[in-house]
Amino acid sequence: MEEHVYKIAEIVGTSRSSVEQAIQNALTRAGETLRNIKWFEVIQTRGHIDAEQGIQYQVLLKIGFTIEPIPVDPPLYIDLP
Repeated sequence: MEEHVYKIAEIVGTSRSSVEQAIQNALTRAGETLRNIKWFEVIQTRGHIDAEQGIQYQVLLKIGFTIEPIPVDPPLYIDLP
């Protein structure tokens, strides 16, 4: 199994229809600019109530994506004590 290094980003997805759609909207949009998304975690669920437009669901996600290796010649090794 390959070892990975992950970067974590926090994003907020929104939807007028549901929490699930807010999650999907966040992941779809993140996938347009981030590569190698591997997992997500729902951190917070909240909503905004507007008298004219109704409810807007808001979901805070942590998403993890792998960092692509940079070819180094020769390979870089760090010797830790």
